[in-house]
Amino acid sequence: MNSDQINGKLQDIGGKIQEEAGKIVGSSEQQVKGLQNQLEGKTQEKLGDLKEKIHDATK
Repeated sequence: MNSDQINGKLQDIGGKIQEEAGKIVGSSEQQVKGLQNQLEGKTQEKLGDLKEKIHDATK
């Protein structure tokens, strides 16, 4: 696992928490920000996956 995979997963989880908190308090702005963080986190995690595959392939 590399730092992009870890940080991406953490951002995804944080975004899920933020989205749910937005639902609880009725803030559509927080829900949208949470979804945005999830998307960014998943993208970063996929980048980390790609880096890992490249690293493994070049060994």
